Amino acid sequence: MATILVVDDELGIRDLLCEILNDEGHTVEVAENAAQARAARLHDQPDLVLLDIWMPDTDGVTLLKEWSAAGLLTMPVIMMSGHATIDTAVEATRIGAMAFLEKPITMQKLLKAVEQGLTRNSIRKLMAAPAGAATPRADGVSRPSEAPAGTTEAAADLGPQAVRSFMLDKPLREGRDEYEKAYFEFHLAKENGSMTRVSEKTGLERTHLYRKLKQLGVDLSRGKRG
Repeated sequence: MATILVVDDELGIRDLLCEILNDEGHTVEVAENAAQARAARLHDQPDLVLLDIWMPDTDGVTLLKEWSAAGLLTMPVIMMSGHATIDTAVEATRIGAMAFLEKPITMQKLLKAVEQGLTRNSIRKLMAAPAGAATPRADGVSRPSEAPAGTTEAAADLGPQAVRSFMLDKPLREGRDEYEKAYFEFHLAKENGSMTRVSEKTGLERTHLYRKLKQLGVDLSRGKRG
């Protein structure tokens, strides 16, 4: 799963978000101010950041600008606030924030935003990595680049330009079907083949979901084998 950095000066919110994200299998790092967030960003290299706007030392928008100017905005950032104006949310999005969550944050909205951010990050990494390039792993050993979860085998072996063609250089219906197939394969693998969980995640009724998967030619045993 992913490493997620939670930046918020309120202990209760940090604990709540940690509990929810840990239950989803993610590794969660926390910071209560911008100084700790800077250190965690460099040390842990998170896959996604949940960043509060109002903090005592440096506000979240200023920290977002800092990361953007320094070329450190290499991961999705989701802004959080209970008092921000629409203008603040628009500014954060313009700088590079992926989304904005208004407090109090519901679990459904949190998990949906996190899932979208991690999927976007996986696609970005795939498109940025040259085909066959060695990538460092957590164990310190470099191995050939692997496709992130949720991509098809066809896309996994392609370079950046070829991946763009795989996604875009096709008739609309064909391209849409390939995207939907990759989307459902991602969720099947993530949920270990559980149709109930995939139904909940995607918002499709089980009978409709099963019919859709058969139509797209999705291998329903693939998630369980993984």
